[in-house]
Amino acid sequence: MPEGLPKDPDEFLPTRQSLLERIRNLEDQTSWNDFFEIYWKLIYSVARRSGLSNAEAQDVVQETVLSVTRKIEGFTYDPQRGSFKAWLKRLTQWRVVDFVRKKQYQVKGERLPKEEPLRTALADRQESPVFAEMEQAWDEEWEQHVLRLALQRVKQLVEARQYQFFYFHVIKKFPAKEVAKRLNAKLNDVYAAKYKLSELLKQAIEELDKEGE
Repeated sequence: MPEGLPKDPDEFLPTRQSLLERIRNLEDQTSWNDFFEIYWKLIYSVARRSGLSNAEAQDVVQETVLSVTRKIEGFTYDPQRGSFKAWLKRLTQWRVVDFVRKKQYQVKGERLPKEEPLRTALADRQESPVFAEMEQAWDEEWEQHVLRLALQRVKQLVEARQYQFFYFHVIKKFPAKEVAKRLNAKLNDVYAAKYKLSELLKQAIEELDKEGE
């Protein structure tokens, strides 16, 4: 059997709105675990693409999640007032910029005032070239994030065997004949899964994009 099938969680994936409502209760550890599992890879990947080390990127994940805990009460899920995607991006950017500045000051070998690299003014941070470079990284990583979530939603809607056909043929791009042979299936079953799940995946991505607005 081809390798690489992801071990996606089988739990029901909450809508973004319902999850954000639940994590307003800071003592709801289950919901916060869900939030972390859904968003940590997005935040981590953006941090790594911004030039941070593995350890630094992990710290950015932790610091960003902590920022969410402090600010979630002030966030209103209202697409007309501002998107969740933009809100989380802003929190992530601020944390990354702080770490990048620390690295730059250390490389220069200068002893600057401790508060200098930790300034939090939005205008000040937006002047940083790192801040601008993260815009593209965030958009690209968000697309991958949405794809991962959409695949998890589709997986919950179909039989495991159908998902295997689709995953190996469409996502991993193995030839249909090879998938059918390795999974001991009919070629028509592989194609049927491709067309059915492709439509479901498209719908799931559209729904997730709307949730992020």
